Parts: sequence; C-alpha cells; structure tokens
Amino acid sequence: MVGFETFLETPLKERKSFVGYDVPEGVDIRGRYDAGFARILSKDALQFVAGLQREFRNHIKYAMECRIEAKMRYNNGGLPGFDPATKNVREGEWVCAAVPPAVADRRVEITGPVERKMIINALNSGAKVFMADFEDALSPTWENLMRGQINLKDAVSGTISFNDKARNRTYKLNEQTAKLFVRPRGWHLPEAHIFIDGEPATGCLVDFGLYFFHNYSSFRKLQGQGYGPFFYLPKMEHSREARIWNNVFERAEKMVGIENGSIRSTVLIETLPAVFQMDEILYELRDHSVGLNCGRWDYIFSYVKTFQEHPDRLLPDRVQVGMTQHFMRSYSDLLIRTCHRRGVHAMGGMAAQIPIRDDPKANEAAMELVKKDKLREVRAGHDGTWAAHPGLIPAIMEVFTNNMGNKANQIESVKREEAALLTEEDLLQIPRGVRTMEALRLNTRVGIQYVAAWLTGTGSVPLYNLMEDAATAEISRVQNWQWLKYEVELNGDGLGVKVTRCLFGRVVEEEMARIEKEVGKEKFNKGMYKEACKIFKRQCIAPKLDDFLTLDAYNHIVVYHPSGSSKL
Repeated sequence: MVGFETFLETPLKERKSFVGYDVPEGVDIRGRYDAGFARILSKDALQFVAGLQREFRNHIKYAMECRIEAKMRYNNGGLPGFDPATKNVREGEWVCAAVPPAVADRRVEITGPVERKMIINALNSGAKVFMADFEDALSPTWENLMRGQINLKDAVSGTISFNDKARNRTYKLNEQTAKLFVRPRGWHLPEAHIFIDGEPATGCLVDFGLYFFHNYSSFRKLQGQGYGPFFYLPKMEHSREARIWNNVFERAEKMVGIENGSIRSTVLIETLPAVFQMDEILYELRDHSVGLNCGRWDYIFSYVKTFQEHPDRLLPDRVQVGMTQHFMRSYSDLLIRTCHRRGVHAMGGMAAQIPIRDDPKANEAAMELVKKDKLREVRAGHDGTWAAHPGLIPAIMEVFTNNMGNKANQIESVKREEAALLTEEDLLQIPRGVRTMEALRLNTRVGIQYVAAWLTGTGSVPLYNLMEDAATAEISRVQNWQWLKYEVELNGDGLGVKVTRCLFGRVVEEEMARIEKEVGKEKFNKGMYKEACKIFKRQCIAPKLDDFLTLDAYNHIVVYHPSGSSKL
C-alpha cells in the first residue's frame, strides 16, 4: 500500500503492471483492488454512477452553497421559517402517489449498518422494514462500503449467508423477511476513493448508483406488486435538495428503462430548516415518496447547529431534550398532519435502547421507557417507528398492534388537523431544563469512544445501554461546543461552575482515564482513543463550529492504493 501521490510518481510502465479496475473514461478508483469489489465496480456500473455525477454535480454544489447562505442568515440573527413563496404548495390539495401494498404496513422498522451478519439478522428480525445504512451507522471506509454493496446484492437475490466460525453457526434468510430500504450518505459527504473527472464523487450518488444498478432488475421482476427499490434520504435542509433526488430517480429509471415512480423513498426530517419545508419536500418527490420520518437525534443536533450564534438558545442536558419538549412535540405533530394529508406514512423516531442482559431490573426499566415512548407515538398518529436492536421489536410491535389493530397504518384514520395551527414559534421554542457536570462528562466520554470506534471502521456502537451512531455523537460534540463558547453555568447539580476551557481540559483528562479503566489498558493502548480524543477535543474548542464531525474525521480513514484504475 502506498499513498496516491507516490503512485502518481511511479513511472508509467511500472504502473501498468498493477492489477486494477476496468474503468470508463474519466473515472479513477483509488481504493484497494479486490476481485469481489471489481464485480461491484464494473465498467457499466461505474459509467452509470459517472453519468449521475456529471448530470447533477452542479445542482449539488448550488444546493450546498445555499446551505452556507442560510447558515450565514441564522448566524446573523435570522430564524428559519415557512417560505411565503411556496404557500400555494402548502395550501394545495395535491397528494403523493399511492403507497405500494408491499410497504403499507411499516409499524416497526429496524436500522443498522450494511454488515453481512447484521443484514441477515435484521431481515429475519420480525420487523416490517430493515433500513440498511450507508450513513450514520456506518464508518465509510473503502472496505465497509464495497462489502456493503456485495452484501446487499446477495440479500436482494436471496443468496446471502454468513458462516460464524466462532459460534459454529451459519446464518441464512428466513422465508419471510423485512422489506429492504437503503439509506445512502447525505449530499455533503464525498467519496474520496472514487474520482470522476478529477474530483471526488458525491458519496450518496455512489451508494445509490451502485446499489440501484446492480439490483433494479431483481426489483423489476416484482414491479407489478410495487416492490421498490426503496430508499431513506437523509440530512436535507430544503426542498431543492429533494428536487435533485427526484431528478436522480427519474434519470435512473429512464437510464435502465423502468417505469417512472418505481423508486420510492422516505425522507428523514432531521434538520431544523427542513421542518418548515415538509410539504415542499413531499411535493418534489410526490411520484417517488412513501413518507417522512422524525429523525429526532439529528434534529436536536441541527437545533444547536442552526442557532450556534444565538446565546439565548442553549440546550439543557441531552437526556432532557425528549419528545415531550414543546418544539419536539410540535415537530412530530406537524409531520403526522403533513404526511397523512398527502397520503403517505409518518414514521416515528429511533428507540436507541439495547437490552441490558446482566441487570434484569435495569432492563425492565429500559423496556418500560421504550414502550412509553412508542405508546406516545402511536397515539399521536405515527404509522410506525424505529428500533436499534432486534430485542426491542416484540415490545414495540405489541404497542403498535394493540393501538392500531389490524389496520396497516393510520394514514386515513388520524389526520391531526389541529396541527395546522402550529406556528413558527411552536417549532422554535427554546427547550427547557438544567445543565449538569454529569452531562458534560457523558458527552465527552461518549463522543471520544464513538470517534475511536468510527476511526477503526465501526459506525454503530453500544455505549452505556444505548446504541450510539454519528447523530448522537454529534449531539455530544455540539452541546459541548455550545456550552464552551458561551461559558454556561452548570446549574443542575448545585455546582454553579462555568464551562471553561480549563474545566473542559480537566474533564477530558479524567474521562480518558475512566475510558481506559472501563475498556482495559491493553484495548485502550491498541485502539484509536488518543487520536479520537484529539479530534473530539479540537472540535469542541474550535472557534467556529464545524458542520459535521465526520467530515473532519473522514480524512483519517481514507487510504489510497496504487492498484486502482487500470486505464492510465
């Protein structure tokens, strides 16, 4: 393995001896060569991805520039709100395309990374849907991304299996499996191992393009029954981004010769600006939509990011920012009303708890919290919800079934017309609660351990009886940053101390010592904890808030190999 710059300095005749991918003109693969990966990175598949990149890259760049302009407005005191220019869309009587019968019932969905064993277990879990994740639950190493595409191709074909030698067990798909949705990365993330016309490809176009190209024919056989393919779309801030996705879908359908509307997607409403664009987002995707989802962890992260220059909007401890906070409840209620008015699913948020196997009493308490949260969701009118662990599915399924009966969803039965009265002030109300030293410590401990795992290729990590992913790590980061920037007073535990750099430095040292004790000295020294600590601490004390933690950390997992493209 060598750096790509070293490879470029290698004489051409020596480079030709490398085994590499057969690529179309203008495409350069800089990731490790593997014969299995080469089947995914076929010339035709890469040509398909390159076609999408070339057609939409300028639209994507413009959308990212608009995000920067919006951030500047918010940083200068502006607030997000409903757009007067699209009032006619919000007040119009249009509806989305009918929900395909195959995904009419989505009462419990499980999510997880595109790891082979995880895919099999999730599809067999008893959930109605499995969302295979290339985004927040995945560390986007070259190996993870390419193996994930192989795994999904095998899952769609029904041939996927996994031989667990340690347990002497082979995992295979059951006769009945969950419906498969795939979540590509957000618009902002590059794929640095694939260059198209001299610049990194857009990560989500790589994820979507490779998966769609290799699997659309399998879905096409079931087209009359409405079997997809299905996607989840993350991190949008404006309907112009939904329009790009809709155009990508139409272009993909046209390129392979399948019916318009074959592709269906659910959009995660997980940024504060997007809550004011829900009708507009559905309108742009109306031929390709099956609903919206309350991506509540990212939504909390986005609240801090949106108001990073507003000292009057400081968050309390993250554990206190739940769905009973007025701005969170308003967001959920408006999402339900919007989706049901347009004839599509309104999906609830993630239950991040995991079974506590060594403490039955604590496990029972955790399950009661999950049931209470899901009861709130189903009674509010949500058509389904998310779980992070298979162990939660029976309890959640029972709650939804007891309250929905034999109805597949609540689209027609729960309209929530009163949510039409919700105002911008309702959606922006400042969350209430206290700030504590324990929260500062927990944020620091969770953030460092998550980044350490992410750097070694793991994007979904069980920590302190919760499943942490990039979204929850982002809350830890931005809350620490906000408290440090404004030197907030910790007022919830009687300490009355301010969060200064000096205090934070001491907290980091003490929490690193605690992490070492918890994981063991050998694992600590072999892991990436020290590097993760540097990254996380730097992000927390930075004068300006970085948009995403993973953009900074991504540079640490990009590895270039010389035996990439064969066309030189």
